[in-house]
This record gives sequence, C-alpha cells and structure tokens, in this order.
Amino acid sequence: MELRSDDLQSLPDNAAALSDHPTLDEALCAGLASLSSKPTKVAVAVSGGTDSATLAVRASKVAARQHISLCLFHIHHGLQNVADDWAAHVHRLGTLIGAPVYEARPVVTLTQGIGIEAAAREARYSALAELAKHQGVSHVLLAHHRDDQAETVLLRLLRGTGVEGLAAMSTTTRRDSLTYLRPWLDIERSLILAAARAYTARTGWAPVQDPTNTDSRFTRGALRLQLAPILDVRWPKWRTILTRTARHMAEAAAILDEVARADLATLTSTPPQSSFSLAAWRNLSHARQTYVLRYWLRINGARMPTEARLADMVRQLRQLHALGHDREMRVRHGRHTVCCHRGRVWLEPR
Repeated sequence: MELRSDDLQSLPDNAAALSDHPTLDEALCAGLASLSSKPTKVAVAVSGGTDSATLAVRASKVAARQHISLCLFHIHHGLQNVADDWAAHVHRLGTLIGAPVYEARPVVTLTQGIGIEAAAREARYSALAELAKHQGVSHVLLAHHRDDQAETVLLRLLRGTGVEGLAAMSTTTRRDSLTYLRPWLDIERSLILAAARAYTARTGWAPVQDPTNTDSRFTRGALRLQLAPILDVRWPKWRTILTRTARHMAEAAAILDEVARADLATLTSTPPQSSFSLAAWRNLSHARQTYVLRYWLRINGARMPTEARLADMVRQLRQLHALGHDREMRVRHGRHTVCCHRGRVWLEPR
C-alpha cells in the first residue's frame, strides 16, 4: 500500500498513532540497557519491510522517552526495479515518526565463491558503516527476530558449520568499529506482525513486501516455502527449539574462545596478536591448532575460512620447518594473505 503526498495531511498525530506494544518496547529498553554506556544517538537499519519498519516505529517511541536521538539508515542496493519506490517509502516513514533518513547506494560486486545474497549483505554492512561514520552514530539497531534466528541455525546446520556458526546471531555484535544491536532476537515474529498491522490501521502507511523473501530461487525463500511448512506440521515448535540450540552453541563457543584466547597468548608476545610463533603453535594438539588459527583469523578481521580452506592452512603450516629454515608460506585468503617467514605467522592485507 502506497501513500500519495496529499494523503500525509490527513494522517493522525504521530503520538496517537504509536499504540502500546509493551513486549516489543520492553525488549528494546532491555537491549539499550545492556550496553556498557548509553548512546546519545542510534540508527535503525530500515529496508521498508515489516520487521525493520516496525522496529523504527517502536524505537522512535523508546528513544524519545530515553532522550536518545534517532535516525534511519536505508541501503538502496538497486537490485530490484522497485528499489527507488522502497527508498521513497522509507523517507515517508521517517517523516511520520519524526526521524531523519540517510540513504546509501552501494555497488554489489560478485566475487568468486560468494553468491548474490552474501554479496548484498557485505555491501550492506559496508554502507551502514559509512553512514554511521558520517552521521556520528556508534550503534545501529537491526530487526532480526526469533524466526530469523531459527532459520539461520537450520541453514548453517545444513551447510555443515561448526559450533560458532550454530551460535548464529548474537544480540550485540561489533563490526567495523560499530555496534549492532538486535533487541528482538528472542521475539516471535507474530508480535511484530501484530504491531505492524496496528500501525497501518492508524496511519495508512504499510510496509513493502520483498518478493525475494518468498522466492525459492534464494536459499531462505526455499526454506520458507518448501521446508518450513513441513516442519510446522511435524515439529510445530522447531523455531523455539533451534533458537535454544543457538543459545547453547553460543555458550559452547564462548568457552572455546576462552581456550583459544589463552592458547594465542602463549603463541605471541605482541599485544595486537597480529602474528604468532609457528614453533609454539606446533606444540598444541591438532584440535587446538585448528581452533586457535580460526580464532586468530577472526579477531584480525579476516573472512572465516571454509573447513577445507582451514584444513589446507593447517596442513601447510605443519609442513614448514618450525623455525622457518626451509621455505616461506603465502596463502591467499579473501582480502588477506596468510604469511610465514622465519618462524612467524602473520596476516597481510591484499
């Protein structure tokens, strides 16, 4: 449903249009309260769809109560013919809730080994970081909910990911010097849909519908159209169960990270931990060699390797002389190169 410009004059007052949804608002307040320091300005990443638009509406109310400045970030990928209409629709929402909208139009570049969905996601995060930098924003709210979390766990399980992958999304994530907050990660989508319907009934503004969400050519679309209906019949609580699994895996991953952090501290004497001793690494058990290497790549901003790529790195490191007397190693990995020279292993940006 689209609004004409002259319809805006007849919309009800914004304060009256924002009906109370305590569960959603309480989750938002709890998410903001969990931060180490209260931000003075936050942004909501808004596509124009139901989830992100509803988050923007509820955040406008919560932010006003807590005297936090709110703005909306919209990423215009240009991948669909209606992208311009969606951007205009988000700007209308910003006008309704009294929040400025800042828009970015990144170029989605396909590279080897990455699909269109992953490429668009990478472009989106890069664009959000740029917007945040220019607007002085340190925290961005994302509208991921319990159903998204369950789908992520299932998809990663089918891809054969490990403990860290099965932990799926976390409520708070640091990336590109920016904090992403997912306050609705434990919220059922049915509550978000109810809030969205109430807002549309009061204002006439309705979220856009992204056809790729139910397009079986895309991974999540296939899950929602073909697999989820079967699971809903046979295991109606599968989303709750998988969300619980994500929490358990997050706890297990945290323990493994503690072990890897302690191991890495024994491998390097440099505080940034950008390099480590090959000889010391060789003294670890096979499992700990693999995990500390993966942990080291992650904390240094490298892309997470596939199981095969990680196994190949481990194999090559084991074949080197522990003190680097035989040869050097240079392995390309995403935007980095893993190097070994004279018994030290480090990452080099490409």
